[in-house]
Amino acid sequence: MSRTRGILTVALIATTAVAVAAVVIKLRMMDEVATETADDIEAQLGALDPVTRATVVEKLSTRALEDAKAMKD
Repeated sequence: MSRTRGILTVALIATTAVAVAAVVIKLRMMDEVATETADDIEAQLGALDPVTRATVVEKLSTRALEDAKAMKD
């Protein structure tokens, strides 16, 4: 009985390790996508003329503030 319990313990630990590794890989991929998206947005904003860029940033800021207020309620 003790041997079976040991085998089950090792199997549980191995399964947990695989699950944790999968989560870490997924999080790294999500971080990479987020970084690429942010870099793309920054490049697009940088390509705009200053007046248009200011307008876009103002609209994005307003929307973000409205979303934050809505989440608070």
